Amino acid sequence: MLPALFKGESNRKPSPPSIIRRVGMSGEMKERIRVNGFLSEASLSTGGELRWRQNDDSGGGERSLIVESDVLGFSVEGREISVRAFVKEVKGFSCGGSSEFGKRLRKDFVLEMPTEVAAEMWTIRLRDCINSLGRPKRLFIIVNPYGGKKCARKIFHTEIKPLLVAANIIYTLQETKYQLHAQEIAYKLDLLKYDGIVCVSGDGVLVEVFNGLLKREDWDTAIRVPIGILPAGTGNGLAKSLSDAVGEMYSIQHATFAIVRGHKRSLDVTTIMQGETKFFSILMLTWGLIADVDIESEKHRWMGSTRIDFHCFLRMMNLRKYHGRVEFVPAPGHEFYGEKIKDRGSYVASMNSSNSRHNSSEVLQGGYQGPTDCFDHSEWRFLEGPFISVSLFNVPWVEEDAKPAPEAKFSDGFLDLAILKDCSKATLISLLLKMSDGSHVKSPYVMYLKVKAFRLVPGNRVENPEKGGIIDVDGEVIARGEGTYMHGKKRDLMVYGSPIQLIVDQGLATIFTPI
Repeated sequence: MLPALFKGESNRKPSPPSIIRRVGMSGEMKERIRVNGFLSEASLSTGGELRWRQNDDSGGGERSLIVESDVLGFSVEGREISVRAFVKEVKGFSCGGSSEFGKRLRKDFVLEMPTEVAAEMWTIRLRDCINSLGRPKRLFIIVNPYGGKKCARKIFHTEIKPLLVAANIIYTLQETKYQLHAQEIAYKLDLLKYDGIVCVSGDGVLVEVFNGLLKREDWDTAIRVPIGILPAGTGNGLAKSLSDAVGEMYSIQHATFAIVRGHKRSLDVTTIMQGETKFFSILMLTWGLIADVDIESEKHRWMGSTRIDFHCFLRMMNLRKYHGRVEFVPAPGHEFYGEKIKDRGSYVASMNSSNSRHNSSEVLQGGYQGPTDCFDHSEWRFLEGPFISVSLFNVPWVEEDAKPAPEAKFSDGFLDLAILKDCSKATLISLLLKMSDGSHVKSPYVMYLKVKAFRLVPGNRVENPEKGGIIDVDGEVIARGEGTYMHGKKRDLMVYGSPIQLIVDQGLATIFTPI
C-alpha cells in the first residue's frame, strides 16, 4: 500500500500525460514529496536547483540546494534519494544560502519520492547535472605525515576522506617518506589514470610536485594536470591565498570541497636560474630577515607556526643587514623605482660568463627549460644595499596570518617585489604587525612594486663581513653563505654570492580553486 501522503497516485508506470504533469514546459520537475520526513512541494530545474517548501511548524519557508555549489553527491535506494550536501550555515538552519563568508556543514537531505518512476527521473536529472560540471572522479593524494604538527594523516581520515567518499571520488593515497619524495612521485606518476593531484601538506610538498612535473619529458602535458592543496603544514600560503581571493572561509574542509567542485585557474611559475641550474617556484623567494626567520626556526619545528613568531623576535633583537645588489625589469607603471643600468650590454656579457661557471647535479637534461625570453634587451634597473630584507611573491599570503604581498595575482605574469632597506627596530616591529593585513606596503620604508624579471647578487652581513645569508625559495634553501644555519652540512642547489635570476612564465600551471 502507498503511504497516506501519496494516496491518489498510481504505482503503475505513468502515461505520457502524467509525465507532462511532472515535467513542466521549462523542463522543471515538480513533485509532492517528503524531505527529511516532512511533506513538501519540491521542484528540480534543468540547471540543478532543488527547491522545496516545507509544510511543517518550523517556519522554514522555501529552501533550496544548488547542485553545483552545495551538493557533494547522492545515492538512491528504492524511492529514496539521499542528497549529500555541504551547505552554508544560515541563521538557525543549514541549507543552500547566500551567506558569503559562512561556515559550511555536512548535511544529508533524504527525498522520498511518490513512485520509483519519479525517483528514477529525478536521479537521472541529478546525475546529468553533476556529470556536466566536469568534476574530478579520480584523484592521486599525497600526504606528508611529517609536516607542521605531524597531523596530516589524522586530518585526512577525519576531515578530508568523508567529503571525498560523499562525493563518490575514487582516490589513491600515498604518504611521503623523505625529502623530495613527492617530487619523485610526480615525476614517475601515470597521469592518465587521474583527474588531479592533491597534496595534504604544507606548501613544501606542493612545490616538490610542481618541480617533479616540470622535469618530465612530457612536462607540457603534465603541468596541465590540476593540482590541489589541502592545508596541513606550517606554511599554507597558497591555500590561504585561494580562499581569501574569493571570500571563502579558510579551512581544510572548505578547501576539500573546492577540489570536489573541480573549478580550476592558472598559476604563474617562476624559473630560478644560476647558470644551467634551474629550480621552479610558485610562491616566493626571500633573502634577509624573512629567510633567516623561516629557515633558522626549523630547529623548533615542533612549535608549529609559533616558531616563526619566536624567531622573528630573536632576529629583531639582533637585526642583520646585508650588502648586495638587486636588478629588475619593472612592470608597466613601476619604471620610476631604482636607477637605470646604463651599459647593459657589457654587464649582461659578464653576468653570462659568471653564470656559466656554475654547474650542479640539478642541471636539467630534459623537461621544461624555462621561459625563452631572458629580457637581455629590456630596460633593467638596479638598487644597491645594504638591505634588511628582499622578497618576491607570486601569491598574497605566505602563511595563515601573514600577507606580505597584498597586490599579488595568481597569473598576471609578474612577481611582487618588497624591499626593506633600513628602519629602526620600533618601526620594523610595527611593519611586521601590519603584515597580517598587508597594510605594511604603504609605509615609506617599504619599496613595493611589480617586476617581470629579477636578478639578485647577495652579499655578506654588514656587521659581520665573514658571514653570509640564506636564500629561501618556497620554504627551502637554495643557497647559503658562510656561517649560516646548516652551512656545509647540506649541499645547496646554487652558490651564494653569485647572481641568481628569476623569470616568470605566465599561467603555466593549473590549480584547483574555490571559484
